[in-house]
Amino acid sequence: MNQSVVKALNLLELFSEDVHELTLKEIAFRSNLPKPTAYRLLSSLEEMGFLYKLKDTEHDSRYRLGLKLLELGQLVADQLEVRRVALPSMKKLAEEINEAVHLVVVNHQQATYIEKVESNKALRLYTRIGKSSPLYIGSGPKLLLAYLEEDQQQNILREMNTKSLTEKTIQKEKLMKELTFIREQGYAYSVGEQDTDTTGISYPIFDHRNRVIAALTVSGLSSYFTGEGLQKIKTETLQTAMTISEKLGYRGQLRRD
Repeated sequence: MNQSVVKALNLLELFSEDVHELTLKEIAFRSNLPKPTAYRLLSSLEEMGFLYKLKDTEHDSRYRLGLKLLELGQLVADQLEVRRVALPSMKKLAEEINEAVHLVVVNHQQATYIEKVESNKALRLYTRIGKSSPLYIGSGPKLLLAYLEEDQQQNILREMNTKSLTEKTIQKEKLMKELTFIREQGYAYSVGEQDTDTTGISYPIFDHRNRVIAALTVSGLSSYFTGEGLQKIKTETLQTAMTISEKLGYRGQLRRD
């Protein structure tokens, strides 16, 4: 493994949703690298467009992520066939039920949101394309975890660190029972696990090999997920998941509750 490449990539990972800019001094400190080494790596990343340098003074500069990453990220997104196939159906579903619709996939040992269609409601959930979360929090991630191969699922369960996002985040013992229930009923349901007072419901999307490759997730304020409103959301979401799966070559039947 090329250690210079690894060190350079580690520098990119210092940036996050909460850390948009870093100085050379901060980067050297956080990466535990000598300043000359950090500067050399940063200069290469800047030259390639992965970082953008804002020069404040002769001796002080700040760095932020460059547009090259956005370009590459878009290429990755475009290569995800399920995203391309699912988006028209997701838009139609969002119009029908007026709730936020997400497409979630497994990304190593996390769940990543690769597409989103907003509702028309004034109050919207804080979710975004590219967001990742543990596979035990929320209806979409839990559904994906439930359908993983048993050995992969058990590895995640053994290593999981149940850092609660809300007081309703599911605990390990209950989660193991719920995963079995999800497979039996064919969908996942969560209340207040990612955000307080929100509900999510997810159905699996299958490919031509009958594998679950994504979760179709609808989420919104819990007050809208009751009675006839909830039943409509479940019916429409199930039908949309079936439509997307069929477009991907799936020829089975999704379980109806």
